[in-house]
Amino acid sequence: MNKSVVGQKRLPGDLAIWIFILAELTVFAALFIVFSVSKSLNVEMFAEGQATLHPLMGLINTLSLITSSFFVAKSVLFASQGQLAKSAQWVWIGIATASIYIVTKFIEYQSLMALGYNLRTNIFYTLYFFITFFHFMHVLMGIVILIVVANKARKGGYESDITGVETGASYWHMVDMVWVVLFPLIYVIK
Repeated sequence: MNKSVVGQKRLPGDLAIWIFILAELTVFAALFIVFSVSKSLNVEMFAEGQATLHPLMGLINTLSLITSSFFVAKSVLFASQGQLAKSAQWVWIGIATASIYIVTKFIEYQSLMALGYNLRTNIFYTLYFFITFFHFMHVLMGIVILIVVANKARKGGYESDITGVETGASYWHMVDMVWVVLFPLIYVIK
């Protein structure tokens, strides 16, 4: 079992995922800066655009992803205890909870587009759709990674080394953390 030596600190998962996470966070940080600067240059347009968003849906998405991350964290705990079947179950529960985000985001996109808003409406909607869809694609990729982790855990594939479970969880927590910043930036802060 891949367990940390008492008192020894290490990053969970594979080093490559942390390099990837750092690169992804850099891209999201750049997008957040572009959004913030554009907002400061177009205050009225951004306020009008923000008023058309659905903060309740954004809150549902936030709760969905935070809850999903909690379940994925529980799966890592069970994997570290050698309980791979339970680990797989918690990953599947995390995936199911994250699916609420997918459905809610589709509904939100559909309702905005039905009102005539799209990437070409103005800079607010260009950035809104681009940033949230970029995050949406990360959620989908994270779900695919979690499906692979859950299937491998169910088959006992992490008996001697849980690095794969930690790696998938680390990526998933990054996706969650980005939304926790994205939600207030785009939906809440005036």
